[in-house]
Amino acid sequence: MDIVFVRELRFKTIVGCWDWERQVRQEVSIDLEMGWDMSAAAASQNLSEALDYKAVSIRVRDFVVDQQFELVEAAAHAIADLVMQEFAVPWVRVRFSKPFAVTGAKAVGAVVEKGEK
Repeated sequence: MDIVFVRELRFKTIVGCWDWERQVRQEVSIDLEMGWDMSAAAASQNLSEALDYKAVSIRVRDFVVDQQFELVEAAAHAIADLVMQEFAVPWVRVRFSKPFAVTGAKAVGAVVEKGEK
């Protein structure tokens, strides 16, 4: 299985369960690894046969901003489901991080993997 990836998709959104987190937009970072058979696109060099990582990135960003998740775990699972359903991806790994959310840590978050590799 080939993998298409997006690293450190960053934007600000409401995420968290504490009262102050529901009032302040925080930066989040999302990594996606998506299983995809690239052979047709590689042979034809036709964009229509490739996984459109720009479209995936925009959709994920818009979805997360609209949902305003309370838990990173819920966000990671929902993103995985969205990518698999809307982009016909058979396997996905999502890393959802909140940089600097814990003093002394570069980031905290959750990793979810779904589907068949």
